[in-house]
Amino acid sequence: MIPVPERLLDLALRRAAERCARPGQLAFTARQLYYETDRVLFPLHRGPHRLRYTTRPLLSEARFVAALASRPELGALPDAPAAAPHRAGPEGDLYDYAFPRLLVCQDAGIAGMLRANRLHLEGACPVLTPERLPLDGRLLAAMGRADGAVVHVLHDASPAGLALFLRVREHAGPRLRVRTAGLLPRHAAALHLAALSGRPRCPVEELPTELPAAERAWLAGGRGAELAAVRPARLLRTVLRTVRGGGFAPPARPAAPTRARDTGFLTWPTP
Repeated sequence: MIPVPERLLDLALRRAAERCARPGQLAFTARQLYYETDRVLFPLHRGPHRLRYTTRPLLSEARFVAALASRPELGALPDAPAAAPHRAGPEGDLYDYAFPRLLVCQDAGIAGMLRANRLHLEGACPVLTPERLPLDGRLLAAMGRADGAVVHVLHDASPAGLALFLRVREHAGPRLRVRTAGLLPRHAAALHLAALSGRPRCPVEELPTELPAAERAWLAGGRGAELAAVRPARLLRTVLRTVRGGGFAPPARPAAPTRARDTGFLTWPTP
C-alpha cells in the first residue's frame, strides 16, 4: 500500500463520492466508495481499452475506513446492511402474482444499493441475497406462472461467485432459466478493475472446465474481482438492462457462467 497525505486523501474521498453519486445522486456503498477513491488517487484503470488487464488497489483499506468514519456527511450505505425482518403477510400476497424475473445478488451491500436506487421497482424484479436460498416454493410457483421467467445471478469474479450461480440453478430446478449476470475474469480485465489477491486458493479442477485456462488459473491463484469495484452508475444501468432483457432473446436453456458473452455483462457499450 502507498502512503497518502491526509489532505490528499480528504480531497480524493470527496471527489470519489461525487463520482459515485453521478448522475442523479445515486446511493452507493462504502465499498464502492473505496474503489472509486483508489481510482482517483491511482488512475491505473486509464490504460488503452484494447489492453486487457486488472490492477490492484493501492489505498490501505484501514486508512480509508478511518477517513470515512470522520466524514459521515458523504452518506455511503453500509456494506453489510441489517437484514430486513421477514413479513409473511404482505410478501405472501405477492406470491399470488406471476414474477417474470428475479435477481439473486451475492453481495448484500450491493443488493441494498440496488434497492436504494429503486432497481427492483424500475426493473419489476425482486432482489434477494443468498440468505434467502433455497428459493421459497411459492416464489418458484409464481415465476412458473410467468412466460419465460428468468432468475439472474449477480456475483463477483470469484470461485464463490461461480458456486453461487450453480447453487441457484440447482435450487431453481429444470423449469426455470437461470442466467449468470456476474463478473468473470475477462470482464474484470476489460474494465481494468482493481482485483484482490491473497484469497484462499482453490484447485483448478473445481472450477468450470469451460472457462479458458488462463481464467481458471487466475481464479485458482487466489485472485478475484468484486462487484463493488464497478462504478455505481455503470452497475445500476447494466443490471437494469440485464433484467429487462437487454434487447436479445433469452437462451433456450439455463446459461452456464462459461457461456457468458465475450462482450460480457458490465462491458456493453452505453449510449
